Amino acid sequence: MSDANGNGVNPEKDLSAENLPGQRGQGGEEIRVQRGMFGANNGGDTSGYGGLVRSVRLPGPAARPYGGWFDEVADELEGALEEQGLLPDNAIEKTVVDRDELAFHIEREHLVLVARTLRDDPALRFELCTGVSGVHYPNDKGRELHAVYHLRSITHNRVIRLEVSAPDSDPHIPSLVAVYPTNDWHERETYDFFGIVFDGHPALTRIMMPDDWQGFPQRKDYPLGGIPVEYKGAQIPAPDQRRSYS
Repeated sequence: MSDANGNGVNPEKDLSAENLPGQRGQGGEEIRVQRGMFGANNGGDTSGYGGLVRSVRLPGPAARPYGGWFDEVADELEGALEEQGLLPDNAIEKTVVDRDELAFHIEREHLVLVARTLRDDPALRFELCTGVSGVHYPNDKGRELHAVYHLRSITHNRVIRLEVSAPDSDPHIPSLVAVYPTNDWHERETYDFFGIVFDGHPALTRIMMPDDWQGFPQRKDYPLGGIPVEYKGAQIPAPDQRRSYS
């Protein structure tokens, strides 16, 4: 969307702007303003959305009461951590309720203790971790890399998330394989694609890319690159080198 001068308008900043799907408004923490659909800034956006401007926000901490069983889980987790001599505020960076989901942002040095508590406490019993996935926010300074864990309680039929962050300069997060053995291959994949080093993993190796591959291809700052393709005498350049038709 553009104004009368042809400049991009951010509909989350201009409340009179139209054409916006699902706005988060001013809530949460703005980490980037994205222009265009795919982040191309060299004239290579051929999608027709080159004028789109939107804020990229992380949801902020929720205030009690969280609602439903969320308060029960939060209270039990905080109480169980206190019983082990750990102040909850030292382990839980923030508690987020967003889109009807509960997520605990955990300080990485306390991740293993928090996960074991969630698994073993009878009132919590999150017995299953369905894996870990990586996220890269290049503009989230000091915590560019995020690891997200989905935990399920079969006993209580509940699902929560844990999220841990680490800086690009120190991409280390404790492994949870000793607590949730099913994370073995998920941590390898996240290491392979995002470069997050899971300390204590029994055999942290690449499983998708060749062993000598340079870089981590699912990071946002990884070049689009590509291999020029010949087709009936013509060469198709790599995606980030193609001309713009807008």
